[in-house]
Amino acid sequence: MKISKISLYQVDLPLKEGAYSWSTFSFASFDSTIVIVETDSGLAGVGEICPLGPSYLPAYAEGARTGLLKIAEGLIGEDPCQIGRINVRMDELLKGHPYVKSALDVACWDILGKATGQPVCNLLGGRLQDRVKLFKVVTRQDPDAMARKIREYQDQGFKQFQMKVGAGADSDIERILQVSAELRSGNVLAADANTGWRQHEALRVVKAIRDVDIYIEQPCPSYEECLAVRQHTGHPMILDECMEDIRTLVRGCQDHAMDVVNLKVGRVGGLTKARQFRDLAVTFGISLTIEDSWGGEIATAALCHLAHSTPAGFHFQSSAFHEYHSLAIASGGPELKDGHMSVSDQPGLGVSPKMDVLGDPVAVVSRSNGSGPR
Repeated sequence: MKISKISLYQVDLPLKEGAYSWSTFSFASFDSTIVIVETDSGLAGVGEICPLGPSYLPAYAEGARTGLLKIAEGLIGEDPCQIGRINVRMDELLKGHPYVKSALDVACWDILGKATGQPVCNLLGGRLQDRVKLFKVVTRQDPDAMARKIREYQDQGFKQFQMKVGAGADSDIERILQVSAELRSGNVLAADANTGWRQHEALRVVKAIRDVDIYIEQPCPSYEECLAVRQHTGHPMILDECMEDIRTLVRGCQDHAMDVVNLKVGRVGGLTKARQFRDLAVTFGISLTIEDSWGGEIATAALCHLAHSTPAGFHFQSSAFHEYHSLAIASGGPELKDGHMSVSDQPGLGVSPKMDVLGDPVAVVSRSNGSGPR
């Protein structure tokens, strides 16, 4: 089996609630890139990469598509089921930029699942969880609105929450105190600053809320700043944006810098490297939030398969991005119920892109025509 054609599609994912706000950022929609990899055997696989705007991580939507075109031509003729070789080849074709490679890696896992008649979670370690525990994001608003949202989400069956902060110590202290007061017994709340606090602000916040039962997530931009905050608080710490690769994970474990790691599939370069990261974290005894930067049904299915194959005791939570959108880009996405999600047992990712929604490809690379926009 050989790769014969790679097509790129662009779609905007509008948000049901009008906007998504965190730290100092706010967006009404996100620019997602869908990759369809076709083979000479007739099998095809799909992947998705959706950076959270251009200023969140070293990644942006236009860069994903440009990078994919740099890589795609060099993958024509390769066997997509040889996923280790595919990753070596992508690294030869483009140094760094792991987010660019993620969608292609995921598409190859989709093909491998279809070729073997197995859902991807079986290939990543087996279906170790029947249902994947979800968290619900409480987007940053005024404290009263956020308190109303967490009450509403708890009524819907959610039990784990990530409230967005990072807009300034004084206002965030008020947000945390008001939202946490609405948390029902047994439920879990994290205050996610998404790198939005300076170290001195973060220290003020954790001191002011020292008696609140809450997780602190990525308070500052750098690993070193987060470690300093960790050393001055008794709150459990989640590290996200600074956990770029396995080297940083190892450092964090050695420094006892965190209790939970947020593993984003796209940030580390796809399911292949995410599985390596996941397995090492489990070996170190570190629990994981398994998600991605953003995306629709395709990206959510990929992260859900990884979560399904993670031991339940080490899976902290995941996110179902497609529930936040008013536009479905694929059928067969993970099913949501009572604060959990699950994928089907269909081969591969179990999703089918809605071609009428994706429209015409923005670029096609094939054995016959080389590469270029359409």
